[in-house]
Amino acid sequence: MGIKIIADNRKARFRYEVLDRFEAGVVLVGTEVKSLRAGNLTISESYAYVRKNQLYWLNATIPEYKHGNIHNHEPQRTRKLLAHQKEIKRLIGAIKEKGLTLVPLKAYWKRGKVKVEIGICRGKKLHDKRATQKDRDWGREKQRLLKHNV
Repeated sequence: MGIKIIADNRKARFRYEVLDRFEAGVVLVGTEVKSLRAGNLTISESYAYVRKNQLYWLNATIPEYKHGNIHNHEPQRTRKLLAHQKEIKRLIGAIKEKGLTLVPLKAYWKRGKVKVEIGICRGKKLHDKRATQKDRDWGREKQRLLKHNV
């Protein structure tokens, strides 16, 4: 029984420097689960925050289930994340530090449950983003050169 990725936030790795990662469960309603089983989820503009020692996930879009009825869910509702109190206290300490934020990096199925990998991140400056792009381009060019020389 492996992990099946539902959504990957590739933009987050470009926009932010990931300092630490942890896993949290998600509280969902029935039609959200069915929509996720169909592979529908957008997390590129979402983020997490802590309020009253509870962890929440905001701006994640789970489209309405196609075959749902009038009891279908709201696509962009705020969802509660499940984590141990010790982890939440560690997150509170981390985000009090200036410039750090909680960014969802990926969502996946693990043993029949939906999990979200949250990263404690610091925003990259423009020159850092350029360096990342330069390294990525050089890696592609290097692979292309090696492929033609072999």
